[in-house]
Formats: sequence, C-alpha cells, structure tokens
Amino acid sequence: MLARLLAPLFVVLWSSGFVGAKLGLPYAEPLTFLTLRYACVIVLMGAAALLWRAPWPRGRAILHIAVAGVLIQTTYLAGVFDAIHHGLPAALVALIVGLQPIITAIVAGWLLKEKVTARQWLGLAAGFAGVALVVTHSRDPGLGQNWDMRALWPAIAALAGITLGTLYQKRFCPSFDLRAGSVIQFGASLLVTLPLAWGVETMQVTWSKPFVFALGWLVLMLSVGAISLLNLLIRRGNAVAVTSLFYLTPAVTALIAWLLFREHMQPLALAGMAVAVFGVWLARKK
Repeated sequence: MLARLLAPLFVVLWSSGFVGAKLGLPYAEPLTFLTLRYACVIVLMGAAALLWRAPWPRGRAILHIAVAGVLIQTTYLAGVFDAIHHGLPAALVALIVGLQPIITAIVAGWLLKEKVTARQWLGLAAGFAGVALVVTHSRDPGLGQNWDMRALWPAIAALAGITLGTLYQKRFCPSFDLRAGSVIQFGASLLVTLPLAWGVETMQVTWSKPFVFALGWLVLMLSVGAISLLNLLIRRGNAVAVTSLFYLTPAVTALIAWLLFREHMQPLALAGMAVAVFGVWLARKK
C-alpha cells in the first residue's frame, strides 16, 4: 500500500512546487530564492544525517551525486523559477517540463539499456499530443495569459536539466542514502547558484508571510519530500515509467493554480490534459 502511494503523493507534491514558486517570487529574485531554499535544505538534511548517523558516499560516488544534483536542482529549478518570474503561467511551465518522458524514452534505450514497449511508446505519444494541445491553447489575453514567448527558453532549459539529471542519476548513482545524498546534491547546487545570484541579482528579499510560507513549503514539501520520493521512484522503477509521472503534474498544477491564482485554461487545453493523463496510464501500465 505504501509503495502504491509513492507515485500519487509525488505528483501532488511536485505539482505544488510550481505554485509555490509563483507565490514566493514577487518577494525575491529567482536565484536568490533558490539560494535560501538550498541553504535551508542543507541545514535540515545535514542535521538528519548526523542525528541518524547516515552512511556517506565515498570516492567517485560523491561526484556523480553532485552532478545529478546540479542538473536536477540548479538547472531545472532555476529554469522553472526564471520562467515563472518572467510571466509564464505555472501550469504552462509544468506542461513544458512534462515533455520530459518523450526525451527520456528516446535516450533510455541507448543509455540505460531499458526496453521501451509498444504500449509505452503509444502512451508517450498520447502524452506528447496532450501537452502540445495545452501549449497551443494556453495563450489568451482575455484570461490574462498573453505571456512573452521569450519566457519559454528558461522552461526549456529546465526540461533539459530534469531529463539529463534523471538519466544521469539512474545510470551512475541510482542508490544512496537520501539524507547524506541530499546534502551533497543541494550543497553542489548552492555552490553554483550563490555566485550567480551574487553576480546578476540584487539579492534583496521582502520578508512577508506569503514568502515565508512559500519558502517553508518548497523546502519541506518539495526539496525534502518530493525529491526524496523521486529518488525512491528512480531506485525502484525504470526511467520511462518514473518520468511518465511528470505528465500528470500539469493537470494538478492547473487545478491548484486555478484555486489560488485563478489561472484559467481554455476547454481545448483541459482536453489536452485529459489526453496527457491517458498517456501516462498507457506508459505505466504493465
């Protein structure tokens, strides 16, 4: 029962991250926000690793975990935060990142020697069609979503980061202690993000209740909860099945964004989300 709950719990937590970013970004610039987030996670997971005497990786394993962390945390999260910061709707950012399973399926067979079945290919194709339908019907000035096309590039960079990071971790470091591994991954991410934030941003933060809530939510529910679940799912399943879960996040993100920010979607966009969900079911069905 617990194993079956991992996937849906991961989808809900991961989807809430896009909304959490939208909630906190009015009060801090993207890289500054991420720097604070990484520092908080390092303190929490470092204390947990020391308290429970977690086993620490050694040798080349440390480097592999760090590389995977920079790809999954720095590249992916910086792209997501920057895209939302420049006006891209949270649900649309989730949709673009939702293209990840297509790329993963193409690369997994070559890199990880995983077999992609015909049913999985059909599910991935349905998911891609659903995502494309939402993207093409999400820009509507009447709904306040006349966003700049240039905001797509950070989201595309985020897509590349999460795809390469998931594949790299599955290939080179699929199993490690989640407490010690999180310290390494977020520590490496902090070493990359902090100098960038110092160089290109003002690093000013408006400490308000919404920002504190958003920071706490992203640290506890996303960086600790969702990332730990992602690591467990990567360890337990093949890459295509795991990444197909990302097709579900746009629909959940759209629902949360509608409830909190009244981000609306056109009927064809909602139909596209339904097609994407059907694609996930096909891709994950044994």
